[in-house]
Amino acid sequence: MDALNNNWLTEGLIDFEYKKYVLLAYLGNIRQNFSMHKLYPFLSDLIGHHQSLLYLRENKNAYQSQFPKIVKNFDLEKLKIDYEDLIKDDKLMAELSQIVDYAISSISTTLDTGKDIYDFVEHNVEIVPVGITSIYQKEGYIMIDQSTDRQIYIFKYEISDFKRAGEKYQGIHTSFIDRMEKRISTTYEQIKLKLSRKFKELSNPATFLVNSKYLFPLHETLLPISKRLLIRYINSD
Repeated sequence: MDALNNNWLTEGLIDFEYKKYVLLAYLGNIRQNFSMHKLYPFLSDLIGHHQSLLYLRENKNAYQSQFPKIVKNFDLEKLKIDYEDLIKDDKLMAELSQIVDYAISSISTTLDTGKDIYDFVEHNVEIVPVGITSIYQKEGYIMIDQSTDRQIYIFKYEISDFKRAGEKYQGIHTSFIDRMEKRISTTYEQIKLKLSRKFKELSNPATFLVNSKYLFPLHETLLPISKRLLIRYINSD
């Protein structure tokens, strides 16, 4: 199973063994991708499910809101509709609680594996500026060089600021530019110069090298982690 529906807990048959089967199929796929060091979108998806389940366990009444309701009464004078929960069975709610507890435990174990892989990748990757550091760093280029890969991958990046629920956040968007064969005669500074000449909208583009000691899946692991590292690096200045 590639993905787990956000409403998997309350959709279909509410039975512990059935939900266990659904969950284990999903986690089996996650672990298979983790075994190949593929983290995204699997890790973020797993975190989302884990947080939702923790919320449900801490807020028992939230179970009821997950199920559809039926119209109990319609007041024409007040133009008011009263709804009634379809699910009131204590045994069913107990079954849901058992499923939630099992799911949290199972997901936590798989989540720990994903976090360990993330930490391993992060500790074996370094990010450094290429050439003269540009004052404007919210737009530029990322070069990704993995030690055993014969190619360097180049991406253009743009960092944007946005607010959500009153909190400030930063997002980063990348687009693939080119890939180049590694040559002894070609330096990172020369690659940056070629980019400046080809894309003249940035006269002295902020350019960063992501150097990895090991070969990791590019799009599923190294690029997403590189984007996080870049934002952290720029904000640390």
